[in-house]
Amino acid sequence: MKACIRDTAAAVTAVSAAVALAACGAGAESDPDGGTAPRIGLLLPDATTARWEAQDRPLLEKKIKELCDTCVVEHANARGEVATQQEQMDSMITKGVDAIVLVAVDGKSLASSVSEARAAGIPVIAYDRLAQGPISGYVSFDGKEVGRLQGRALLKAMGEGTALPQIVMMNGDPADPNTALFKQGALSVLRGKVKIGKAYDTLQWRAETAHMNMSAAIAALGAEAIDGVYAANDGLAGGSVSALKANKVAPLPPVTGQDAELGALRRIVAGDQYMTVFKPFGPEASAGGAMAVAAARRESLDRGATSEVTPRGGERVPAVLLRPVSVTADTIKDTVVKEGLHTVQQICTPQLRAACEEAGLI
Repeated sequence: MKACIRDTAAAVTAVSAAVALAACGAGAESDPDGGTAPRIGLLLPDATTARWEAQDRPLLEKKIKELCDTCVVEHANARGEVATQQEQMDSMITKGVDAIVLVAVDGKSLASSVSEARAAGIPVIAYDRLAQGPISGYVSFDGKEVGRLQGRALLKAMGEGTALPQIVMMNGDPADPNTALFKQGALSVLRGKVKIGKAYDTLQWRAETAHMNMSAAIAALGAEAIDGVYAANDGLAGGSVSALKANKVAPLPPVTGQDAELGALRRIVAGDQYMTVFKPFGPEASAGGAMAVAAARRESLDRGATSEVTPRGGERVPAVLLRPVSVTADTIKDTVVKEGLHTVQQICTPQLRAACEEAGLI
């Protein structure tokens, strides 16, 4: 696990160093008119998933400002609507921003907007989700590895048994290209080792939809027949757990998650959720911010990239792919707390004090 975090930090350092060197040589070239500050558009997909506004946005803005104190970040949130994000892309193109950081609501539907940006000479950095079309760079985590971590954890939590355990799969939004990667990774581990009783896609990653679907699964399969729940992220995990509790399921089956949200960590400590996947937002935002500044200054993105990807409808582009980390109750302290995502005080409410002591958090 420490090696994973170390690899992540190394990748980000490489990107940041490359941009810093570019900045030293850019000087007045980044501001040829002696007053026009570089502008970077930041387009986020929704307000449903806590990380976008609470973590990624401030961290991206901080990194961009650190590397380019004259840069102006213009932010917009699509609130889960493809048409809204297309309009926001059009607005950024009309304004003539110097680069766009895009977390696509739907990577396929935004392809034409990405093409329009390219035609206008505006590089687009796909952040966390691989958008289709002629993007200029990509920063994310290894999505298949996220799914593999979830699958391995679920098998471990259910334990070795003679019978084939039955699970419910609560997948993410099919419009999000990461959903397919998470699912592929999970199935590569779970296939042949579990029976999938029910599987659902969850539009816009809505927890209330996961609650409804889990209630339907319980009604169809029977509470006693559900041995585990693959939930693609913490929001879906929360919705699934609330449905299990509302239907008086006890003990709760192990439930996976992703994003290391505060509520999820509390559920993990309490024993309601088995695990989450920690994707250090700081390193991802640092890499994304560095790539955005380099793109805005028309510097090469290759020097800081650790990999390459080929988006559908585009050419091979430089990419930074970071490594996710599995988190369970006994590793919270050495992962999310150590990395500064959440504090012990935030996680360990008075009601969780005994559980936190058992987990070695206090």
